[in-house]
Amino acid sequence: MATLAQARPLDLLADFPAIPAGWAYLDTAATAQKPRPVIDAIARAYDTSYATVHRGVYQRSADMTLAYEAARKRVARFIGAASADEIVFVRGATEGINLVAESWGGSQLKPGDRILLSTLEHHSNIVPWQLLRDRIGVEIDVCPLTPDGCIDLDAAEAMLTDAHKLVAFAHVSNVLGSVLDAKRAARIAHKVGAKLLLDGCQAVPRMAVDVQALDCDFYVFSAHKLYGPTGFGVLWARGEILDAMPPWQGGGAMIDRVTFARTTYAPAPARFEAGTPHITGALGLHAAIDYVEAIGLPAIHAHEAALVRLTRERLGAINSVRLFGPEDSAGIVSFAVKRVHPHDIGTILDEERVAIRAGHHCAQPLMDWLGVPATARASFGVYNSAADVETLARGIERVTRIFG
Repeated sequence: MATLAQARPLDLLADFPAIPAGWAYLDTAATAQKPRPVIDAIARAYDTSYATVHRGVYQRSADMTLAYEAARKRVARFIGAASADEIVFVRGATEGINLVAESWGGSQLKPGDRILLSTLEHHSNIVPWQLLRDRIGVEIDVCPLTPDGCIDLDAAEAMLTDAHKLVAFAHVSNVLGSVLDAKRAARIAHKVGAKLLLDGCQAVPRMAVDVQALDCDFYVFSAHKLYGPTGFGVLWARGEILDAMPPWQGGGAMIDRVTFARTTYAPAPARFEAGTPHITGALGLHAAIDYVEAIGLPAIHAHEAALVRLTRERLGAINSVRLFGPEDSAGIVSFAVKRVHPHDIGTILDEERVAIRAGHHCAQPLMDWLGVPATARASFGVYNSAADVETLARGIERVTRIFG
């Protein structure tokens, strides 16, 4: 039987006050629970040091501006950016992708240019490109998957032409947990002169990311999946790419000089951050990164990999359960129970104090490829243990008894 012994299982549940005793929270891929240091950082910001940033000349505003920009520098170090000026704060990965589509895509692409996506993409990495297609006439191609649910880079390489200007792939699938060979994806994209955008939402909480080593051109992720606050995220892009991108929203903070005749704009990243920002979101993300790096991403990855192995073993032993995705998925296991809708699975598991996700996971094209309307999904975080897996397995056994 698979165990957590080799992974030195983490024992961090006490850091997460929103997880009561006996509740198995297995929905981290949707949103991670928040550790006490993140909660405390946000509370302190509102309680004792709150002020606006970038505008005030009084000391507290200056101090908050320093803290806000320190968060930007912290993110840059966390993902290996060459400069903090390459870090754009956004509301989340969805907004980051839309920003790239509107600003870079709208200014750099023309009718007949092509974009390559994959079958497993989240809707947030499909719909913005469709909106761009409908507006300016670019074409979208879709890369197939390997039988175990990984993006088929052999097929991608065969599909790419000089007409392709962008490849946009998930670094880790939010449904299957399959991990992209991002370095190879960058090589084959750059071979035809295309840029590579990576959706890193499910990657940054689970593995070390170095955007320069990956050689991608854009990278996006959301804070709330990294044990940080909701409503906050990051777009990274190479400095020379950002410098050539026009603003996509207008307002305060992103300007150099405004007259009724003409406006000039601030350099990146300020050019893309119109309005008063989510100040405490930045401070919360800073605390979340500190928390994750104190544990160590290799330790987190090993812990979740062991939980995945144990889950696949326990659920795979139940005859009516169908498992999806590769054996070595990153922190995520999607499954179905024969003749039982995933929503019913989720409801019964809730009665057993197990929280999972049930539905299409904003990946309907992938559901079509799997041949199901929806799946049940268990996803892990640093607070989970082998006991949670056993509780899940017992809950699934109850599901099979109820539905015969």
